Amino acid sequence: MSPPPAKPPRSKNPHGATESCLAVRDILTRVGDKWSVLVVGSLGEGPLRFSDLKRGIEGISQRMLTLTLRGLERDGLVTRTQYPTVPPRVEYALTPLGHTLLDPVQELARWALESRAAIQTARGRYDTKPKPPPASGPTRR
Repeated sequence: MSPPPAKPPRSKNPHGATESCLAVRDILTRVGDKWSVLVVGSLGEGPLRFSDLKRGIEGISQRMLTLTLRGLERDGLVTRTQYPTVPPRVEYALTPLGHTLLDPVQELARWALESRAAIQTARGRYDTKPKPPPASGPTRR
């Protein structure tokens, strides 16, 4: 019987993080922020105009929506289509890659709704506990 194939070595950067860890962090930086999650969720039902997105996402500023859409477009998750009309009409839609993100985003939203009360209860318990004394660091000489 031959031994199982060796796993490829986990390359580390100078700070000790593995390449896979860096890749996950890079992607989560884009798709894990609250505005990206809300934009992807909103576009899940079909293309929307900028004004419809802004109206449907409570609390997002015009600048933040613009930056979020540009980032999602850069990462290949959203397309921007401008129609030659007066005034110009622009629509945003999920790409095929963006659609693959829709299920995890919707699952996260479902989990958040189901877990909200339990999390608020846990926060309340934590916030009423006595505060531990500050940790003492190394002493300087």
